[in-house]
Amino acid sequence: MKLIVGLGNPGLQYDKTRHNAGFLVVDALASRHAGGQIPKSRFNSITLDAFIGAEKVLLMKPTTFMNLSGKAVGEAVRFYKLDPSEDLIVIVDDIALPVGHTRVRKNGGSGGHNGLSDIDRLLGSDQYMRVRLGVGEVPKLMNQSDWVLSRFMSEEREDIERGIVRAADAVECIIDEGVVKAMNSFNTKLKKPKPERVKDDQQTSADSQNNDTEINDSPKG
Repeated sequence: MKLIVGLGNPGLQYDKTRHNAGFLVVDALASRHAGGQIPKSRFNSITLDAFIGAEKVLLMKPTTFMNLSGKAVGEAVRFYKLDPSEDLIVIVDDIALPVGHTRVRKNGGSGGHNGLSDIDRLLGSDQYMRVRLGVGEVPKLMNQSDWVLSRFMSEEREDIERGIVRAADAVECIIDEGVVKAMNSFNTKLKKPKPERVKDDQQTSADSQNNDTEINDSPKG
């Protein structure tokens, strides 16, 4: 059995904020693998039982608030007698990654993320798998907490929606083919759709205009 935990904060005021990226990925997995099921309240979390391939999984969204995520995770790990290094996958937002980019890790430090720090503390270890979903770097002159509790801007929605799908795919890959395969497959930058090619007559016109323009490459004094 695998425990799949998406980190976030409960409540409508936090719905679809950057800090709730983990919740969004768990919702995507639930849509794929637990359609029609009624969520249960267990382990200080909202949970759903599901199967991904032949593997039984528990999808979890802690209701403890981010900074106490370890309480929920620790309860479930102890109840099912899981080995975190093999059975726990945590999905988390990451301000060090551009919006929608993913990183799969077999283990590692918290990177200053309060949710991961609390899980490390309650488990006594950072030896568990995690899928990081980029939510963008904190803008200059903006407080980090304000940034992660903000919602995605309209121009970011396409990237984050693609990232949610990619992160859910990464979780499935971990379960079906292992974490090393997932790291090799998903630790790459998202590729945006290529722009449509300019028609030949438009390109010819543009080239003609460029050729008529004198370019001065000499350095300024």
